[in-house]
Amino acid sequence: MPFFSVVIPVYNRPGELRDLLLSLSLQTSRNFEVLVVEDGSSLTCDQVVEEFKEKMALRYFFKPNTGQSDSRNYGMRRAEGKYFVLLDSDCILPRDYMESLYTALSLHPLDCFGGADAALPDFSIFQKAVNYSMTSFLTTGGIRGSKRSLESFKPRSFNMGFSRIVFEKTGGFSDLHVGEDIDLSLRIGAAGFSIGFIPEAFVYHRRKLGYSSFSRQVFRFGQARVVLSRLHRGSLKLVHTLPAFFILGVFLILGLMCFSSVLWGIPFAAYFILLFVDALVKTRSIRVAACVLPVSFIQLAGYGLGFWKSVFIRSGSKSGSQENMYKI
Repeated sequence: MPFFSVVIPVYNRPGELRDLLLSLSLQTSRNFEVLVVEDGSSLTCDQVVEEFKEKMALRYFFKPNTGQSDSRNYGMRRAEGKYFVLLDSDCILPRDYMESLYTALSLHPLDCFGGADAALPDFSIFQKAVNYSMTSFLTTGGIRGSKRSLESFKPRSFNMGFSRIVFEKTGGFSDLHVGEDIDLSLRIGAAGFSIGFIPEAFVYHRRKLGYSSFSRQVFRFGQARVVLSRLHRGSLKLVHTLPAFFILGVFLILGLMCFSSVLWGIPFAAYFILLFVDALVKTRSIRVAACVLPVSFIQLAGYGLGFWKSVFIRSGSKSGSQENMYKI
């Protein structure tokens, strides 16, 4: 029986899955099985899976398209490991990822755990900028995986794991379209299970995004945060509202600059100068640091706009209807 069962939902991403499976085949520890769950793809991954079946314990399932959450649950119901590890198909693992997980859990047992994401040198400038913006303390407060964080760690499904007992107790992922991983993390914590951040267990997250798709994604993240706050009373923290106040501040500063003085723009400019300097130090690239500026603005503004839209629209809807809250 494997110690870990790695569950990977995939939809029309055979190339990315090949990179992930290759990184799994090169792991220094072999105490895991891999379950690939094809979520009704038209561009299937069965041939990619065949390339790696001789290199590790690997199983492939094809099912109708029902979304990532249901696909993850589908895989976990068929898994044999003591712990389930959830990965997105656009991730790549360091060679010692599985070994680091096993060592960390052996020294400090956890019911639920997660790690951060990083960028490889061959990632595009935009991908590196998005990675910085999504993980920097200056933009997200470190809530996606950092020792320096403004709230307790909540694992995200691109790099998340928990025990079989947790899955049996909670039932796995809900049918939320966005924020389902945070919803599960909150339910796991509410059930009394331990949750921890494992810094050694990071992944390289090759997000296939452009500016428009990234803006849509963060907009939905902002909407989801309001939904989560209604499903889990008390879960909304100050750090979650900062992008909402950021977008209000942008409009206020623009108004003051137009009708009063351009000097009102100094705090705004100072913040982005700080972002540029910090990104330059962290990434050692002027081009990436420059790209961080529009990416971070899109992230904060998009999230903030999604947050406020969800607040105002849902304030007039039937707050007791979970069906309405699930639909973003």
